[in-house]
Amino acid sequence: MRQMHTTLTVSTHGQSLTECTHDIAEWIADSGIEEGVLTVFCQHTSASLLINENAAREVPGDLLRWLDRSVPEGDHYAHDDEGPDDMPAHIKSMLTGNSLTIPVIGGRMALGTWQGVFLAEHRAMPQGRRIVLHLLGA
Repeated sequence: MRQMHTTLTVSTHGQSLTECTHDIAEWIADSGIEEGVLTVFCQHTSASLLINENAAREVPGDLLRWLDRSVPEGDHYAHDDEGPDDMPAHIKSMLTGNSLTIPVIGGRMALGTWQGVFLAEHRAMPQGRRIVLHLLGA
């Protein structure tokens, strides 16, 4: 058994879904690990990770609009230290999650045909987000 880790930095452009599948897949391929378990962890409380459809261009916008309707800005949150999008971003992060566990089989993530790994940016301003990758396997 071996384990490896790295940190990816993802630049966001305000509220968006940024696909990270390719960068993660390259790192796994370079690791030489063929079979194992990948943990993907977002080190932020106002951004999150998700696995979702990466083929239809409309999906990210639909997901973001649904999150905005479900957790609107200006809903009289007590916490607004960093602006009106701060607390909604924390709630959206709580709903979507900050970590993923993905099997690695044959040196590749065992994702479904239309699945991709996305960083969900919940803040309005551009950010630099850190994602920790940890791979355990052989």
